[in-house]
This record gives sequence, structure tokens and C-alpha cells, in this order.
Amino acid sequence: MTKAKFENLRDKLEGNELDLSLSNLTDVPVKELAALPKATVLDLSCNNLTILPPEFCTLTHLVKVDLSKNQLVSLPEEIGRLSSLYHLDLYNNKLTMLPVSFSQLRSLKWLDLKDNPLEQSLAKAAGDCLDEKQCKQCAAKVLQHMRVLQEAADKERERRLLKEKEQEKKREAKQREKEAREREAQKKKKAEEKERKRKEYQAQMAALAAQEHQKKKKEEKKKRASQNQDKKKAAMAPPPSKRSLCSRLFSWLLRLLLLLIVGAAGVITVCQVTELRKEPFCAPINLYVHDALSWAQGLEVVQQVIQKISDFQA
Repeated sequence: MTKAKFENLRDKLEGNELDLSLSNLTDVPVKELAALPKATVLDLSCNNLTILPPEFCTLTHLVKVDLSKNQLVSLPEEIGRLSSLYHLDLYNNKLTMLPVSFSQLRSLKWLDLKDNPLEQSLAKAAGDCLDEKQCKQCAAKVLQHMRVLQEAADKERERRLLKEKEQEKKREAKQREKEAREREAQKKKKAEEKERKRKEYQAQMAALAAQEHQKKKKEEKKKRASQNQDKKKAAMAPPPSKRSLCSRLFSWLLRLLLLLIVGAAGVITVCQVTELRKEPFCAPINLYVHDALSWAQGLEVVQQVIQKISDFQA
């Protein structure tokens, strides 16, 4: 609405009454009406209104509203916010039902719903509304009817909420069951995986043990074969002869004799050549050596050997 029209709206205000009837309105000037809190009585009859905007319900200063002879098909759901509304004229519109919040109009004492295609139960509660008394009864009965509907709606809402909660609980229970099954399946999968790895490990250990056993068997077989070969060689070798044993014994005796001779020669040399010949233990040895040499010189063979050595020295 333009500034000029807004000024004209102020011009139509007489005391607390604002008459906007027969103005060919298709929309309610809510913003401009909110700027006129003194206008507690509003006449919007005989216009072309089909709906009331939700913002209309913010005009809580309204006490009397005339919406008769319009084309209203519904009222806003927030209509119950008009807490000061005492008088409401909805004659000759196209309403079939009222919003549930209509029951919250605690101050409403006068109501006219004639010539509306109301649904049967609402029409019965509204009555004829042919005079002041019937319109007041209409307000009381319609509010009571709407309170019943409000209670039914509240119960239905509570039932729906309860049902939704139960469904939510069932969904949560199903979700928990699903998660539990998934955890159990995961646990079972891990256990199966662990068992598979354990069997693989056991199979590997068994294979290694089999290989080690096979290796030991081969080594034992090879060792037995070697022992058998040695036994065969030993069996095929000729036994040692008696002559060989005698030769070995004679060899050992000669070695022992030679050792004794060398030892005796060493002792004799020590007692004959070194300063030890004067020692008491050398006296008997030197005596035996002198006697032996005297005896040997008497032998013809020894004389010949001595002669040859002298000739060789000359």
C-alpha cells in the first residue's frame, strides 16, 4: 500500500474503529494495520479476500473483526494468537472448517458462521446465529467443539509421537541388533582368519619337520651305506700274517736295543770325556768300560778293525 493510501487509511479511523469495507481489497494491509494499534475494531466486510496471511494473527490488539461477505476458504493456523478478539463475523464466506487453534480464542464471546459450507459437526455446533443470543451461543459452542477437536488432535499428536517413539525405539533396537550381528560376524571372521593362519603355520611347521626328518633319514642312510662299505672293505682285506707280527715285534725290540745302546753310549761319553768322570757315580762305569775294552782287544776281529782304523788315519 502506497504512502498516500496509508494516509487515507488513517483518515478512515474514527476513534477505535477502522472501516475498510467495500474497498475491493484482495489482501489485508497487515503492516499498516499494525501501525494503528488504536484500531481495535476492524471492518473488512464486502471485499474480495480469499485468505488471511499468517501475519494477520500478530494484530493482537484487535477486539472486533468483521470479515463477512468475502471469499475466505480458510483461516490461518495461528488464529488462536488473537487473544483479545471478542467479536468475529465470518458470515457468507466459503469456510468448511476452522483451524484447531481456534479453541485458544479465550476472549471470544460472539461468532457468526452462517452461509458457510461448514462440515456437518461444525455446522451443528455453530447453529443458526439469527440473533445476538444465538451468536453468543455459537461462539461458546464452537469454542467447546474446537476444544474437543483440540483435545482429540492433542491425543492424536501424542499417540503419533508415542508411535513415532516406539518406532524409533524399534529402529534403534533393530540397529543395535544389526550392529551386534555385524560385530559378531566381524568377530567370527577374525576368528576364522586366525584359525586359517594357525593351520597354515602348523602346515608349514609340519612341512619343515617332514623335510628335516627326510634329511635325517637320508643322512642316516648315507652313514649306514658308508659303514657297510667300510665293513665290506674290511671283510675283503686279507688278515694280518704271523710273519708281519713277528717283524713288528723284532722292529720294536731293535728300537729298544738301539735306545739302550745310545743311552749307554751317552752315559759312557759323559763319564769318559767330561769333568764328571771324577764323580763317584762314574767310577764303576769307567771300570766296566776299561774291562770291556781290555776284553775286546783280545778278540781277533776287534784287532783287525783297530788296524784298519790306524791305517786309514795314516
